[in-house]
Amino acid sequence: MTLPLTPDTHGFVGKKEIAAMRPHAYIVNIGRGSVIDQHALIAALKEKRIAGAGLDVFEREPLEAESPLWDMENVILTPHMSGARRDYNTDACKLFADNLRRFRAGQPLFNLIDRAQGY
Repeated sequence: MTLPLTPDTHGFVGKKEIAAMRPHAYIVNIGRGSVIDQHALIAALKEKRIAGAGLDVFEREPLEAESPLWDMENVILTPHMSGARRDYNTDACKLFADNLRRFRAGQPLFNLIDRAQGY
């Protein structure tokens, strides 16, 4: 999942959606933690109703030390860095420089946020 967190996506995957998953299914979330009901996910993982999860984001970050997710064998946790890559900063600077040139020339900018949609 790569959903942004908006009022429409908060809790987007809850008990009902997790219950509809097949027992051999894995869920991977690299978007925003609060789009999944973490308590419902933990229950499904504990009861082996789904095969596992790969989580880069959580409802609360950093993930609480007491979270059962830390000790689950069917869960892979990463430190909220799914978008990290070798040339990220270089590319981000190029995009900024391109947008600065476009702004000064009165041209449309790249990667604008749609405030009505929330992302």
